[in-house]
Amino acid sequence: MTAFAITVSGGTAAHAAPTEKELKKKIEVASEKLEDISEQFNKVRLDIKKTKADSVKLEASLKPAQAALDEAKAKVGTIATTEYMQGRTGPLTVIVSGDSENLMERLAFLEQIQRTNQQDIDTFSETTQSFADRKAALASTLKKQQAQSTELAATEKKYKTDLADLYEMRETVYGSPTEGGSGGSYTGKIPTIAGSAGVAVTFAFKQIGKPYGFGDAGPSSYDCSGLTSRSWQEAGKSLPHNAAAQYSATARISKADLKPGDLVFYRNNAHVAIYVGGGMIIDAPSAGRDVLHRTMNIMTPNGYGRVK
Repeated sequence: MTAFAITVSGGTAAHAAPTEKELKKKIEVASEKLEDISEQFNKVRLDIKKTKADSVKLEASLKPAQAALDEAKAKVGTIATTEYMQGRTGPLTVIVSGDSENLMERLAFLEQIQRTNQQDIDTFSETTQSFADRKAALASTLKKQQAQSTELAATEKKYKTDLADLYEMRETVYGSPTEGGSGGSYTGKIPTIAGSAGVAVTFAFKQIGKPYGFGDAGPSSYDCSGLTSRSWQEAGKSLPHNAAAQYSATARISKADLKPGDLVFYRNNAHVAIYVGGGMIIDAPSAGRDVLHRTMNIMTPNGYGRVK
């Protein structure tokens, strides 16, 4: 066995001639750290997408206020044109001209138009100010998110270096740089499950043996939340590509209530798997490992979710 270091594990130097147990522990720590990076990257991508969508909605929300102002301007223009054509210059001429029977009616009409115009203008002013404030806030948020994305992109490069160290450790322990563990694609019987959950579970079974991929949601590779979101997408349900966001998007259930198609969450929502019945899950474990069909007791779950 050789001695080497891996930065993601937090250490700066490895033990000389580490034991197999020590190497396996380093692999576990490194794998979890790399998966955390992947999920952080997924979350930022979701946040940026939402911020951009909010900005589009904000732009659209200004249209009614603009239409109200345009209408107000048109009314004012019509009044001004009429006054000019008839040689009148203001409300006083309305009061002193014409017969007295129509005087109050005409005055009330003029005041009503003025109030309506002012209300439209005030509404537009308030809306545009709110719009400007909100747009500035969204622009600031987007700038921060994009900076975060840039930082994560740099982390991804570091991830690839760390991954090389992880593969070196795996080769020391397992005799090969990657640990498939599934023996290739699934050849057993896929359980028959009714409804949309059955579609999601069947899809997940068909992904067994495909490699883990940083930020991937198929078709050739997956990270943990990419696999669960893609499986349920096949069943016509939309889940965000992030384990913690999937926890928020699903209904809470107990372990006793688990049914095939439900999601099982681990490591404080940093990892997610799809439950397929019989105490088994399918998940994309971590870098260097393939999508697996295995016991749900890989570690202690912190929660369970049912897709709504």
